[in-house]
Amino acid sequence: MNRTYYELLGVDRNASRSDIKSAYRAKARSIHPDVGGSAADFGVLNEAYQALVDPARRAAYDRSLRWSTPMPTHRAGTWSTAPVRRRTGQPGRLREFGEDRDFQAPALDLDTATLPWWEQGGRVRQLARSGSSREQVLAVLGAWCALALLAALLPVDSIPVLVVLWTLVAAGAVTIQRLARQYLLTHRAERAFLLETGGRVEFGRPGDEADQLAERLTAQAIDDYLLRLPGTKVFHGLTRPGSVFADVDHAVLRGRRLVLVESKLWLPGHYEADDDGAIYRNGHVFHGGTARLPESLAAYRELLPAVEVRAVLVVHPSRLGLLSTDVEDEVLIPPLTAEGFVRTIGAWLADESPNLDRGIFRIVLGQLAAPES
Repeated sequence: MNRTYYELLGVDRNASRSDIKSAYRAKARSIHPDVGGSAADFGVLNEAYQALVDPARRAAYDRSLRWSTPMPTHRAGTWSTAPVRRRTGQPGRLREFGEDRDFQAPALDLDTATLPWWEQGGRVRQLARSGSSREQVLAVLGAWCALALLAALLPVDSIPVLVVLWTLVAAGAVTIQRLARQYLLTHRAERAFLLETGGRVEFGRPGDEADQLAERLTAQAIDDYLLRLPGTKVFHGLTRPGSVFADVDHAVLRGRRLVLVESKLWLPGHYEADDDGAIYRNGHVFHGGTARLPESLAAYRELLPAVEVRAVLVVHPSRLGLLSTDVEDEVLIPPLTAEGFVRTIGAWLADESPNLDRGIFRIVLGQLAAPES
């Protein structure tokens, strides 16, 4: 019997995003391969969840239900990516041990047609604390021309009125001259800034050691997808203010939004976090690794009070198996798969202006653990 994604999760077609998350969390804990479930069944469940929790993908799926047959179910046992599991000493409980040195998590490969912001354009304009834009100069110039024309053509016999009109024209000319000078200074500063950065969008580089594979995988996902957004700048290896170590693996800046990223290579399983920053794997407190992000997030929010700063933990599988995460907007530092990271953070950055604030950029650049010459 064929079942829809809604039937697989046990929710109706009008279920809210919160209902879908709750249903998925409950089912994932009971059928995950780590607790003796089928890898095939869990894979289909995760596929259904990822499609319905994303508004754009859910809308596309709902449209497909009207024109095509429902999704065929997978037969348990027809495929399996579950790693070898061993007994833990508890009846019915299986767990995985260690990493597979012969396994390397694949690079992310997304259908860009499912990314609503993929074709987003927009002119990138540099911002400074002062200065005039070309639009401001042209607007004032247009108003001044209209006023000067009015003063020249309006039949006025009153000398006081003429004095007022031409005084306004003269004052407008002075204002235009001042704005034009500011615009030229701003334009020169932009050109100098481009020469200073060489027009680059990426600074620093991810770790190249054997145990830093997760950093390289996340960096590739950022390069392949998030840099598509105009005005985006990427930094690899940032220190926390007051530290000399690379506490932040990656940072992505667009406008006045900054996301701090930490990359992890962890065992397959289902990861989630609570409001206190505790990480859970398959419903149990995870003791397999720690994150440095809470302190870094607090430090960068203090360093950049005018910037909206958030942090995420990107998890890549260390061996063959299924890895999934909850997409929790209310959690301070959520764990995300590579796909969840691109979709969630890409949508968040896409809502921000592409304008580049040189002051903010220089502050973030100044936190590079290995300053560039």
